[in-house]
Amino acid sequence: MEKLILKVRVNPRSSINQVTNWDGDMLSIKLTAPPVDGAANKACIEFLSNLLNIKKSQISLVSGHTGRDKSFAISGMTFDNINKCLMKY
Repeated sequence: MEKLILKVRVNPRSSINQVTNWDGDMLSIKLTAPPVDGAANKACIEFLSNLLNIKKSQISLVSGHTGRDKSFAISGMTFDNINKCLMKY
């Protein structure tokens, strides 16, 4: 299966890990991890893995390593699958 790109806007140092918005183009999330030494990137991959019910190895950061706006390659899912996981947001 081909990989798809998921755009994510991360707000680090939050009091809780949560999705704040999903508009079909950009997923906005808050993470408790600080943006230091890749901690927020690692936490984001773990959060997405749990949220989408997939393995962490199916998610890779392709851009935005040091910024708030990131792009992740997701394998083994379609946008329809992701929409179903995120419908409550």
